Amino acid sequence: MTDFDYLPAGQSFQDPDREGATAPQSARAVVIPFGLEASVSYGGGTRRGPAAILAASHQLELFDEELWREPYREFGIATLRPPEIAGSVEAALDQLDGLVERVVADGRFPIIIGGEHSLTAGSIRPFTRRYDDLVVLQIDAHADLRDGYLGEHYSHASAMRRVLDHANCRVISFGIRAICEAEARYIDAHPDRVTINWAHEQPRWDLGALARALAGAAIYVTFDIDGLDNAEMPATGTPTPGGLRYFEALEIIRTAAEAGTIVGADVVELAPIDGFHGYDYTAAAVANKIMNYALSGTRRR
Repeated sequence: MTDFDYLPAGQSFQDPDREGATAPQSARAVVIPFGLEASVSYGGGTRRGPAAILAASHQLELFDEELWREPYREFGIATLRPPEIAGSVEAALDQLDGLVERVVADGRFPIIIGGEHSLTAGSIRPFTRRYDDLVVLQIDAHADLRDGYLGEHYSHASAMRRVLDHANCRVISFGIRAICEAEARYIDAHPDRVTINWAHEQPRWDLGALARALAGAAIYVTFDIDGLDNAEMPATGTPTPGGLRYFEALEIIRTAAEAGTIVGADVVELAPIDGFHGYDYTAAAVANKIMNYALSGTRRR
C-alpha cells in the first residue's frame, strides 16, 4: 500500500474521536484537500474551502438516519495532508492527477474537496485510463463547457469541456441554469455526449431515465456547490438562483449509486463566508453522503 502523508485524526475528515481515525492506512475512502484558486472570475475564496469543510466535518453526526447505521465503520475515512499547490492551473492538474492515481492504484476511493472546479480536469484522468466508458455526473449551476475563459484553457468555466477532451467520457448534468451561446451550440452539436437536465425543467426531471443511462456504468460525481440554490448556498463564487435543495441533490446521487458504480468524486467551489458555518457544514455533509452512498450503499439495513 502506498505510503501517504496523512493528516492526524484531530485535523482529518469527520469526528476525530471516531473508531479507526488513527489508522488511516486501512481506510477505503481517501479525502484529498486541494484548495486550488487560480482562475476564479467573480467571487474568490476557494483556496479556503478544504480547511472549512474539514473543520465543519467534525460536527457531522456519524449515524446516518437514512441508512440507519454509522456507514464509515464499513469503509473508513483517511485524509491526506493538503499539498502545496503548483503555480499554474495546468501544473496543478498534473499534480492532482498524480495524487488521485496513487489512491486509485491502491484500490481506494478518492474524494477531492476543493478548490475551484477546474480541478476536475485533473482528478478524472486516472479514471479515463481505466474505464472505456466513464460518466461524469455533474451537479452545477453552470455547464462549464466553454473552450477556455479569460485566456485560461483549463478555467473553472471549462471544467466539463476539458472532461470531454477524453473520448471515453460523457457528461450528465443537473441544475444547469447559466450558459453562454457557445456552450449552447456545443450542447446541440454533441447530444450523444452531453445530457443537460435544466434547472427550469426540474418538475419534469426523470430519475428513471437517469438510472437507465447509468446502468452498470463507472461514474465520477462532480458536485459544484453552486448547483444548490443561492438561498441555501451563497458561499460560492457565483451564487445563482433557481437551484437544487440539499435533499433533491442527494436523490440524484443516490440514484447514481444504485444504477452504477461511483468510483470517485469531488466537491468544489465552496468559498467560505466568515461567521456563517452552516454553508461549510452543508458542503461537508454533501461529501459525507457521497462516500456513504458509494461505499456503504443506499438502503437501510
